[in-house]
Amino acid sequence: MIVSEVAGTTRDSVDVRFELDGKSFLAIDTPGVRKRKSLANDVEYYGLIRAKRSIRRADVVFMFFDSVQRISKVDKQIIEEIKDNFKPCVFVVNKWDLARQQNMAPGDWGKYLVKMFPMLGFMPVACITAKDDHNTKQLINLAQSVYKQARTRVTTSQLNQVIRKAMQENPPSSKTGRWLRIYYATQVATQPPTLVLKCSYPEEIDRTWRRYLLGVLRQELPFDEVPIKVYYRDRAAPSSIDPDEPQDLDDLEADEQLDLDQEEEEVEE
Repeated sequence: MIVSEVAGTTRDSVDVRFELDGKSFLAIDTPGVRKRKSLANDVEYYGLIRAKRSIRRADVVFMFFDSVQRISKVDKQIIEEIKDNFKPCVFVVNKWDLARQQNMAPGDWGKYLVKMFPMLGFMPVACITAKDDHNTKQLINLAQSVYKQARTRVTTSQLNQVIRKAMQENPPSSKTGRWLRIYYATQVATQPPTLVLKCSYPEEIDRTWRRYLLGVLRQELPFDEVPIKVYYRDRAAPSSIDPDEPQDLDDLEADEQLDLDQEEEEVEE
């Protein structure tokens, strides 16, 4: 395998196993992609395809940026793949020694990333210098923390307490004047944390309120640095309720199986 610091030299994803503090890890070294507005040829194009495939395999993604270069169109395409797959991610700003020479502060890059990807402002940012092994161990520790968040499951009681409080402080409004209610919620999956909310008129809960609720969930639950997937389900009328479906909080099983593909999905963009 030929390697170089020049992006685009490596053409294939390579699995690298290593141990740190007695724990085993598998790093997927993805093909480097040149920071151009468009891909020059088929080789670069398929390198990007392999990188996207590796993202889908990963438990946590490190999205690397050069500290002295602007975010490129190709970077945005990769981040879109991360977002669409609800992957936990750490934004890694590499070559931080060069940034310090230009009097940059970590907060400068943090603000830049929030400006470019405002809906991903919850993702943690790490500044490293890989060639000097500066902050690399801390980066692995951060990945473990993010991975743990993505695998966390909260109780139905805890989740509903948070949602009740959110609705009391800022109830959802309807353009048609209907009374919008969320009856109860439950977490049905992890990686990513996936929540289902049983409510009235889910189609009338606007995106602004949904973003508000995501912010509350991130603040109150142990999901502050990972994507959260939320589905809004219409609660069936009493005459058409499935007798096997739980009707209140006490009857709801946390591992309830739902056909999520047919439900309305709230995506953290």
